[in-house]
Amino acid sequence: MSTDSDDSETVVRDRNVDGEPLEPCCEDPATGALRDGHCRALDRDPGRHEVCAVVTEEFLQFSRRRGNDLITPRAHLDFPGLSDGDRWCLCVPRWIEAHEAGVAPPVVLEATNEAVLDEIDRETLEAYAYEGSDEESNEN
Repeated sequence: MSTDSDDSETVVRDRNVDGEPLEPCCEDPATGALRDGHCRALDRDPGRHEVCAVVTEEFLQFSRRRGNDLITPRAHLDFPGLSDGDRWCLCVPRWIEAHEAGVAPPVVLEATNEAVLDEIDRETLEAYAYEGSDEESNEN
C-alpha cells in the first residue's frame, strides 16, 4: 500500500486495478474526492469515490431515483451536472447497487483505484470495462 501527501490528505492507494499508476478519470468536470480528476482512495472519504465510470443515462436516472442527483447543475458546488458519456468517480457502494440492479455504467480500469478490489472482483470489473479511446477522457 502506498501513501502520498496531497494537501494534507492521506492517499491510501494511488494505483489502478492493474497495479499501475492511477490515470486521471476526468478533469472537466473535476472529479474525485479531492476534485483533482483522480479516483483516489482516501482515509477521510467514507463514500469511496474510487470507480471511474462512463455514466449512462440509465445509470444517471437510477442514481437520481436513489437520492443522488448527478444530472442537475449546482453552481454553488461548481458542479455542471453530468450527462450520458461523462466520466465520473463513483462511490463503490453506488456502483455495486447499480450493478445489482442491472444498470451499472462501464468502468475505465486504468483510472479505477485498486482499492475497489476489496468489494468488486476483477472478473466483474473486466465485464464492465470501457472500450472507448483515452482521447475521450480529455474531452469530458
